[in-house]
Amino acid sequence: MVTRLRKESDSLGQIDVPFDALYGAQTARAIENFPISGRTMPGRFIAAMGLIKSAAADVNRKAGRLDEKIAHAVIAAAHEVIEGELGEHFVVDVFQTGSGTSSNMNANEVIANRAIQILGGEVGSKEPVHPNDHVNMCQSSNDVVPSAVHISAAIAIHNDLIAALNSLSASLTEKAGQFDKIVKVGRTHLQDAVPIRLGQEFSGYAAAVDSAVGVLGRAIDGLCELAIGGTAVGTGLNAPADFAGDLCRIVAARTHLPFHESSNHFAAHTVPIAAVRASGALKVTAVALSKIANDIRWLGSGPRCGLGELHLPAVQAGSSIMPGKVNPVIPESVIQVACQVVGLDAAVAAGALGGVGSILEMHVAWTMIAANLLESVSLLTNAAKVFEEKCVRGLTADEARCAELVERSLMLATALAPRIGYDAAAKIAAEAHETGRTIREVALQRGVMKEDELNELLDVRAQTGP
Repeated sequence: MVTRLRKESDSLGQIDVPFDALYGAQTARAIENFPISGRTMPGRFIAAMGLIKSAAADVNRKAGRLDEKIAHAVIAAAHEVIEGELGEHFVVDVFQTGSGTSSNMNANEVIANRAIQILGGEVGSKEPVHPNDHVNMCQSSNDVVPSAVHISAAIAIHNDLIAALNSLSASLTEKAGQFDKIVKVGRTHLQDAVPIRLGQEFSGYAAAVDSAVGVLGRAIDGLCELAIGGTAVGTGLNAPADFAGDLCRIVAARTHLPFHESSNHFAAHTVPIAAVRASGALKVTAVALSKIANDIRWLGSGPRCGLGELHLPAVQAGSSIMPGKVNPVIPESVIQVACQVVGLDAAVAAGALGGVGSILEMHVAWTMIAANLLESVSLLTNAAKVFEEKCVRGLTADEARCAELVERSLMLATALAPRIGYDAAAKIAAEAHETGRTIREVALQRGVMKEDELNELLDVRAQTGP
């Protein structure tokens, strides 16, 4: 099948563009120049580009810089971008010019051509809407792209990830209440330790998730500072003084997040501190989820020859050869996501390093940083949802198993030490271990104290605190 083509031109001359494509010459060159990964920019990033272009057209219209009819067509086209209706026309590879000029021009061309369609013109004509003169008015790739990175990441973290984590925390907190009466063996270094309530363990898991949410919230604060208005190198050339402030107010109103103009555009263009900080917050979240998932799969190990204190929901068969085997597949999936996020954070940090991405008046790894940030948010959001829905909500405790193990624990001798001394308690623990008896049995046989006193000291519920 022969693809119909149209001729378009840019500063480098003519180039063929697919007849039905809404992008233009500069995007077509980017397709030829960057056949790297086959990965295009994430939908959240494209939507943020549309939001910026819509807000810019609105600001320029109100200021009298942009014709009313053109402005309304650009805003309508940009809205379609925001809604994901034109995604097939955003075709530039993630690994492109690091400032994201190709992605910015992809957005300018698509919005301009769609606006031309809305106005009844010919796609590719640049009449009556020009991608640079109208859609990119008062902007540069160098301030639009970092702003889109911040906007897309902030929205994704706030609307998607934090919502999923809050729901997970609520389920963990509910389990903490359900399990609070169950006393079990604590473990340090994977060895028996003093008693703990299963509910206490789960309250720790919920608190870890809450802590991650707090870190993410502080990261959003940094992402709400936008580079828009700095144009090419931070000086604001071709952008009126009030342009950035007006645009940020529109973006803030539409997203319900406190976006505002950067206090120093020279830093905003060249040092992606907020993006690195956000990536670090995502890594913190990965660490928390991995810890919880790993603990739960350990506590559910068995069913007969492991710890067996928890019963995990059976969601699928676990083996192609061992009949009846059921594995902790959901926690394993969460752990793999956590590993991936740590790797993506390393890529973000590497891209941000001076001499790699940050050089003089601009940064040249924005698109890679955007893709990795948004991938991490998406992975963690989905993992948190699946973890809650398919594992945490269905967890049950084996109370009899917990009671059995805690009674057999040698570390119950810890409660005897203040009364009979560390050395005497250690000898009781050693004898119990050698003979296979419990601490209670050995202590009674040795007559170290009266039975009622011993039972009071070995009250495992009392050992776990209030």
